[in-house]
Amino acid sequence: MSKLVAGMAGLMIAMGTPVAAGAAMLGPDAAACNGNSPAILVHVEGLKKRSGMLRVQSYGGNPKHYFDKGSYLRRIDVPVPASGPVDICVKVPANGAYAVSVRHDVDGSGKTGMEDGGGMSGNPRLSLLDVLFKRKPDPEKVQIEVAGMTKVSVVMNYVKGGSFGPVAMAAR
Repeated sequence: MSKLVAGMAGLMIAMGTPVAAGAAMLGPDAAACNGNSPAILVHVEGLKKRSGMLRVQSYGGNPKHYFDKGSYLRRIDVPVPASGPVDICVKVPANGAYAVSVRHDVDGSGKTGMEDGGGMSGNPRLSLLDVLFKRKPDPEKVQIEVAGMTKVSVVMNYVKGGSFGPVAMAAR
């Protein structure tokens, strides 16, 4: 009986430990998402494969310049975890309007290939032509309001046949 009580007590302590909750958070800014600092907790969904690297970039300032080359505020590269949820914390300078992009470099080559995927805050629908011609979505569809630590889910999209979209639900 005492082993059972000790085991239950240990389990309750482990469940209540804040470190365990933050252990799944990835990136150098993980501590920023444990408080009320201005930060974006990006939850990445729908990975095609559990390999390669993820790149998360945050954008602020003039919404017309979201996703312009080199205009990001912060860029974080992390290896794709073998399993479990993918939560990446990105600190931002202050509360306000931002956008986020996520790139999945499936083979980890550092170069964009046809197997690679991407996604953005707001999960705008993009066509293969939008991707090929580097057309940006409407800023209103990707903008998020950050007030303290703010969570955003990004669904990854990949080229499949003649289209660009999320991996089928059954394959997740």
